[in-house]
Amino acid sequence: MPRKTFVRGLVLAALAALAAGPAFHAAVPARAAEGMANAELMLPVPTVTIYPGDTIKESMLRMQAYPATYRARTAVIDASAAIAGRTARRMLLPGEPVPVNAVDDPRLVSRGAPTQMVFEENGLVITAIGAPLQNGGLGETIRVRNTDTNRIILGTVMADGRIRIGAQ
Repeated sequence: MPRKTFVRGLVLAALAALAAGPAFHAAVPARAAEGMANAELMLPVPTVTIYPGDTIKESMLRMQAYPATYRARTAVIDASAAIAGRTARRMLLPGEPVPVNAVDDPRLVSRGAPTQMVFEENGLVITAIGAPLQNGGLGETIRVRNTDTNRIILGTVMADGRIRIGAQ
């Protein structure tokens, strides 16, 4: 008989622990969530309205604190160095985090704007005027129409805004 009493005591103790357990376990995540609420996520936000095509300057940004549990509607940029010097693709509002797809690298070549094309090889330099068929940033390969021959060729955008044609 003492064995039955012992087993019954264990079962009753386990049931009591289960009954008290959920209240205890619910309190632990609540305390952990409370601690996380105090943690902050720092994101760069504009201080002024930035319009499409504007180049973003460091002075146009400030860091703003958000709760650690903050979830943006889209992926946002988390470092001001990643925004400064880039161009806005759409309007950026003050105090709002900047979505990754809302900024672009600055364009050195604009579609349709006459641009100098350069071919260099073994000391020979040939230049011509071309009409880019797409916008282009530094180092991008774009299609260009030679305005003299109307041929479409590929070229690489250089830092000075010219397009290098031929072997690189």
